[in-house]
Amino acid sequence: MIFLKLGGSLITEKSQTESARLEVIDRLATEIQDVRKENPELTILLGHGSGSFGHHAAAKFGTHLGASTIEDWKGVVAVWKAANKLHRFVMDSLLAAGLPVISFPPSASSLAHDGELISLAIQPIQQALSKGLIPVTHGDVVFDETRGAMIASTEAIFSYLTETIKPSRILLTGLTPGVYDRSGEILSSITQADLDGLAFADDEPLDVTGGMKTKVKYALAFSKKLPGTEVRIFSGETPGQLREVLLGSPNGTLITQ
Repeated sequence: MIFLKLGGSLITEKSQTESARLEVIDRLATEIQDVRKENPELTILLGHGSGSFGHHAAAKFGTHLGASTIEDWKGVVAVWKAANKLHRFVMDSLLAAGLPVISFPPSASSLAHDGELISLAIQPIQQALSKGLIPVTHGDVVFDETRGAMIASTEAIFSYLTETIKPSRILLTGLTPGVYDRSGEILSSITQADLDGLAFADDEPLDVTGGMKTKVKYALAFSKKLPGTEVRIFSGETPGQLREVLLGSPNGTLITQ
């Protein structure tokens, strides 16, 4: 069982509002399908970031900080619309590649409390997996009991799902080849003890869910929560890299306890 995230930095131009990298999305979809043809029994749960779609809309309206006024709720709708627009691009590419995907948008199935997911409809996802389908979720706006609304990242959704669904691998792919140390070298593996010695860009394109630093913290939490699960951050920018990692290549950075 693999949880695979296609990062927003990879599938969009994050510095340009609502700019999807359609050729990249198509290529990634083809690589996933190629691997499934080689491994028909492979089970995948797929997620993707919102990149220059949801993040720009959320920053414009402050949706990641909550919602209470009429204007705030207009912002919630704008974020949902933007995230859904990218999701449609991704789903269309996956379907065109021949993948048996079905959509599970968090905005329609989740609830949060003070910035933390407290419910998400897992049984339909389990049913989809049991029938040989590939559930696809994504970073999305979610109703929040205390804040009104919040932005749930794909990593947050994966974290909630791991309470019930136990993957053997969690693969997070984006533009960055892996996790850097302060000298600019890509680390082959990291643990919690390495966190203070890592380098994170201060000028990352707008990311209301925290960018690479938050991704690494989630990855470390996955590793602690799920001993024995392979957790890896790597780049899918070069053609063939996603395919290689899905087939077991140790590209990027392995996150361990």
